[in-house]
Formats: sequence, structure tokens, C-alpha cells
Amino acid sequence: MYSYDFRVGFSQSDDSRLMTVPAIIDMFQDCSCFHSDDLGVGFDYLIPIEMVWIINYWEVEIIRRPKYGERLLVGTFPYDFKGFFGYRNFCLQEINDDGTPGEAIVKANSLWLLMDWANMRPAKVTDKMKTAYVLEEKLDMTYSPRKITVPDVPAEQLERVTVGRHHLDGNGHVNNGQYIKIAMGSLTSKDDYKRLRVEYREQAHLGDIIQPMLYRDGDTSVIVLTGETGNIYTIVELTS
Repeated sequence: MYSYDFRVGFSQSDDSRLMTVPAIIDMFQDCSCFHSDDLGVGFDYLIPIEMVWIINYWEVEIIRRPKYGERLLVGTFPYDFKGFFGYRNFCLQEINDDGTPGEAIVKANSLWLLMDWANMRPAKVTDKMKTAYVLEEKLDMTYSPRKITVPDVPAEQLERVTVGRHHLDGNGHVNNGQYIKIAMGSLTSKDDYKRLRVEYREQAHLGDIIQPMLYRDGDTSVIVLTGETGNIYTIVELTS
């Protein structure tokens, strides 16, 4: 597992001084980027050959959220390649007193699509990537279907959001973590979520309107982020 230690910052914490779910996703995303960069198949390799990894799906199990100031180990590894897709696990672990990795407090599964961004079509994983990445056994966690089912209950229309420059990343579209921030930021309740699933369908760009629609079913809240024409950008499922 590729890993490094970090300390939970104040800017990553909420009013309970616990690390926010979007901050955890951002940490995982950074870890995967650093991993690829250090293997020589990161941005400096991908940009000249006009390729980019696009996230398709997240599933995150939260045993507990980290506390402000806590020192942790963040790690990641790929466990499979299939055609255009890459499968990657992530983990947040406690650090024992002797400096060794301790108990896992957050686990995640993710699915990524390799794209030829010049033509916006899927691209096959290159031989260099297959050689660089070492596949490991996937984590012991729940692996749900990638497609999220929207509950058959009345929807609540939440405050819409106009995509600004602060939502964009280096690929010129809304960063995957920003959709989660928009979805969770539209909720008024403060639940202690234990599971997060995110299905990405379309990319949103600068100036686009995102309309969150909330569906509640017991302990599960599903937020569908739609566009002005009814198209779906992302579906976020939160279970408390």
C-alpha cells in the first residue's frame, strides 16, 4: 500500500472538530494522485498522451471520523484493471504509539475510467501503467453495485447552485469532491453518516446550474444533482 502520515487540520474539520466527509474524499483523491506521480504515471505522464482518470464511483465505510489534530496514515492501492477501468481501495488508519499502522477507521472502494480527453472517449490502460502499479488484494469491506437506486418517495427540491471557478479542478470541470460538498451542504440535518456512495454520470462545467433533489428513506438520504434539462450529474447516497 502506498501511504503517508498526516495530521487532521482545523480547515478539514466541522463544528464538532471532526474531519468532514468531503475532506476525507479530498484526502483520498490527493493520495491517489501522489501515488501515480511517484510511480511516474501521474499528470506529467498523462497530459502529453492526452489521457485522464475520471472517477465513476465511490463507496466509503466510516467506522469513525478522525478528530482535529489526530495523526493518521492515509493509504491507497489498485486491486484490478478491466479494459478502460481501474479499481482502487483507500484506507485511513490510526497510528500506534510505536509508529506502526493501527486500526482502520475509514475504508473506501472506487472505480475510475481512463479517458482520451482530446476525443472524450475511453482509453485502454497502457503497458507502462500495468507495469507501474502493483495490484494488491482488495480490502475487506462492503462492495455494493455501482448504480445507486433512487427511493420511490416524494422529492424535496433544495437550493440550487451555480458552478463557479472554485468548484473546478485542473481538468476544467467540477471536481468529484465538490459534488459531495454541494450535496451535503444542501442538507439541514447533521447526521453521523456511516456510509457514503457516489455515482457520477455527467460532468458539470463553469456556469452550469446544479439542482439538488433530496429523497429520504429511513436512515438513507439520496441527493440527486440534476441540471436544467433534467440531466443527472451525480447521485449521492448517505446512510446514518
